[in-house]
Amino acid sequence: MNKIRVMAFVGPSGTGKSYRAQMVASENNISYIIDDGLLIYENNVVAGESAKKAPTKVETVRRAIFLDKEDRKNMKEAIKKYNPESILILGTSDDMVEKIAQNLGLSKPEKTIYINQVATETEMETAKRIRTTEGKHVIPVPTFEIKKDFSGFILDPLQIFKLNGRNNTPYISEKSIIRPTFSYLGKFTISDTVFRQISENVAKKIEGIHRVSRTRAENSIGGTNVYVEVYVTFGYNIVDVLREYKQKVKKEIERLTAMNVQEVSVMAKGIYVPEESNQNKEN
Repeated sequence: MNKIRVMAFVGPSGTGKSYRAQMVASENNISYIIDDGLLIYENNVVAGESAKKAPTKVETVRRAIFLDKEDRKNMKEAIKKYNPESILILGTSDDMVEKIAQNLGLSKPEKTIYINQVATETEMETAKRIRTTEGKHVIPVPTFEIKKDFSGFILDPLQIFKLNGRNNTPYISEKSIIRPTFSYLGKFTISDTVFRQISENVAKKIEGIHRVSRTRAENSIGGTNVYVEVYVTFGYNIVDVLREYKQKVKKEIERLTAMNVQEVSVMAKGIYVPEESNQNKEN
């Protein structure tokens, strides 16, 4: 662990460190970033639990510097597994970065880059204003990578075209803007009506599903659980029809709502029997 080259990226909270983390890492030939409890490898979250998901600011700090034994153990194991040559650690102060490195068994940073070296005063003030008035934080990974960790919270992907990437090659850097649990602006919810409309729309596109009779959605720590009751048309394989419907409902809800669907449960409430006459029967 102490052979890994460590660099630090330091700046006050809300000044745009996470926003610029990928750029700083790329310019210094670093592939791994530690930011707010996450280990990030080239746009992908590979380990950790985001401190931004913590219920209080105190818990946010504890997660960010790996004070909890279990968080510390998991991150150490991840670092040993991926065995990076170098890591960029983000922090609000030199002391915070050194504390993170110490808790994870890493060496002290050999170089520190400060936010005012890569951002203007105007840019930092703008970032602070957005943090204060809108309660938004940035995580330096694409939205789809963190969606499972922030189900139910506002997610805004932000793509930026960079001209000075690694080896001077251009690249697109996508950030994910999230609203933390402790933000006074709170989280958003989606009514059961929306889930019903989505499930009904999917049902219309699948042969074998006659209609949706009931939907219910419940939020949990890991995501949203959706329960759907349907009538299956007689003559179709119930198992195959329900399996296809379940997969497509999950995919469509996640696509349209940006929420992580932990589980979709589908029950065949009855069988629809088409008749040659105008009178049809459901059993």
